[in-house]
Amino acid sequence: MNGFLKIAGDYTSWNVYRKSVIICDVTEMFIKRALPRGSRTIDQMRQAARSCKQNIVEGVSDSTVSAEMCIKLLGVARGSVRELLEDYSDFLRQHDLEIWNKDDARTLKTRAYCIKNDDARLFTAKCRERNDETVANIMLTQIRQMDSMLASVMKKVEAEFIREGGIKEAMSRERRKFRGY
Repeated sequence: MNGFLKIAGDYTSWNVYRKSVIICDVTEMFIKRALPRGSRTIDQMRQAARSCKQNIVEGVSDSTVSAEMCIKLLGVARGSVRELLEDYSDFLRQHDLEIWNKDDARTLKTRAYCIKNDDARLFTAKCRERNDETVANIMLTQIRQMDSMLASVMKKVEAEFIREGGIKEAMSRERRKFRGY
């Protein structure tokens, strides 16, 4: 390793980021279409979706100097996406709509589609063609996958920290190497 800074690369190609864009964009489409104008839930859902995406961006960027900050921000992203999961579940329950169980054929089909597709424009366009009940259930599946992905990323950052240490340790190693000891 040359130097001690691990400059974060282009996060826009990361699958977890691309999925967060889908969640943000579909949520925006959903709230405009399904929720009554003036509903406080609109702001709550919009902020939760945005917070997930933005905290991934900030966490990845902050990982250059702090694994701790990266993990904290990814944890905030995870909390935000879980809040959004509750909002979609509440919508379905409060409107007496079906919540697909995990073994339902529609859930399995959605899960397979979500795993393979991370183009926000295409995903949002497909959701526009479906009714509110279906979109909310699709989002429950997408959000559960995002929750799992964020947990995995956090574990990877943790493992890297355990293996390599933090920035202070890296700085000391590089300084000792420069001095020849």
